[in-house]
Amino acid sequence: MLLGTWNLENLYRPGGPFGPKDKAAYETKLAALAAVITELDPTLLGVQEVGDPDALADLAGMLDGDWQVTLSGHPDDRGIRVGFLSRVVPQVLADTNAFPEPLRPVQADDRGATVSHTGRGFLAVEITTRALSLRVAVCHLKSKLLSYPGGRFQPRDEGERARYGAYALYRRTAEATALRALADELLAGEGRTRDVAVLGDLNDEVQAATTQILLGPPGSEIGTPGYDHADAGDAMRLWDVAPLIPADQRYSRVNSGRHELIDHILVSHQLVRRVTAAGTGLPGEQQLRLPSVGADPGERRGVAGSDHAPVWVRVQP
Repeated sequence: MLLGTWNLENLYRPGGPFGPKDKAAYETKLAALAAVITELDPTLLGVQEVGDPDALADLAGMLDGDWQVTLSGHPDDRGIRVGFLSRVVPQVLADTNAFPEPLRPVQADDRGATVSHTGRGFLAVEITTRALSLRVAVCHLKSKLLSYPGGRFQPRDEGERARYGAYALYRRTAEATALRALADELLAGEGRTRDVAVLGDLNDEVQAATTQILLGPPGSEIGTPGYDHADAGDAMRLWDVAPLIPADQRYSRVNSGRHELIDHILVSHQLVRRVTAAGTGLPGEQQLRLPSVGADPGERRGVAGSDHAPVWVRVQP
């Protein structure tokens, strides 16, 4: 089976402030997304930036066969949320945006406003096939793309840039901590015998502190000497599959010309041993066809496809 994650980039029906301006542009976007999903052929696909639930239903309707659509009930201020497209009927295990106790609210702006929950909810489901039972959480953490008071995307000075960079990092760190708490619930100390995955747009790279929070006990990462040696941390540890992705394809977005892997799949001890391949884009694709994006997300309003590549793993039952 293939398990994947994909940021669909501003999936809205036309007519609103964030989606395509007309029906023709909307249908072109849906067709581009559907073509990728059809070729990817996932059993379960975590999705991000679903701004309109009906738009995801429209997309599912363009795919061959019967697809289940499951969405979080915790969108952000723009209405975007995470969800799943699945060929198997999922059971919802959790849909939460809560910071875990005793984590306190974090500062969000110069006025001293604080946030006490994640910007977008985390959704966890379980799917069961004849071969395995899989628990999966999908997320979309706070972006590194900064916005400033009044809807600006450029700061007044470098002091403001630094402060708002810190506020975004506070939020992303708290969100990663909340996501790790959800992972703890899904693993329940049984990672050696339980198939668990955490996936989504983490908005930072493999070695970022926020990404590292999700791994759990340190040590045994793929490619290190400890990987082949069992230890007590395996029951609660998660492995980022990034090292299994071919080096020349180890990115999911191009930011101002710079390749970065900000979309991730992390798996439990039992599941990492089942992974037979990992990649970005489409299996067999030699070169990712991604645009380079800048600091203003509005510049890509209504553009077909997505500015992210899907990230996927193939799992042996």
